[in-house]
Amino acid sequence: MIVYDLECSNGHLFEGWFEDNGSFETQLRDKMISCPVCNVDGISRKLSTFAIRSASCEKAPSVKAGELELAVFKKHLADFVNRNFDNVGSGFATEALKMHYGASEPRNIRGVTTTEEEKMLKSEGVEFIKLPTMESPDTG
Repeated sequence: MIVYDLECSNGHLFEGWFEDNGSFETQLRDKMISCPVCNVDGISRKLSTFAIRSASCEKAPSVKAGELELAVFKKHLADFVNRNFDNVGSGFATEALKMHYGASEPRNIRGVTTTEEEKMLKSEGVEFIKLPTMESPDTG
């Protein structure tokens, strides 16, 4: 088993595990390797930080632990929300109240609210969750 440090054409770093160099080359040629963050298949092999030794023996820069995993999670979450929730924009509070009181059919919605609207929704017993603005890296 061999581990390579890889980078996509968008600059995302990740590692790949392969049976041997031939397996890596075959998968790369057949475009079977893609970036876990942006799904692009323009991949290049980078020198491993384990193989780099500077004259002053400085430690090579490293990616913060969990940074790639967090980016992948955020991308998947943003994609899920964008695919499965209707964007009602600034009409979120109005739509949420309509569904809460049965004036419209329940559905998954997303949008924005003011602090005052959030207080009103809570006082009316409307359950909602706040997430940071999430755009998929593919779309923006």
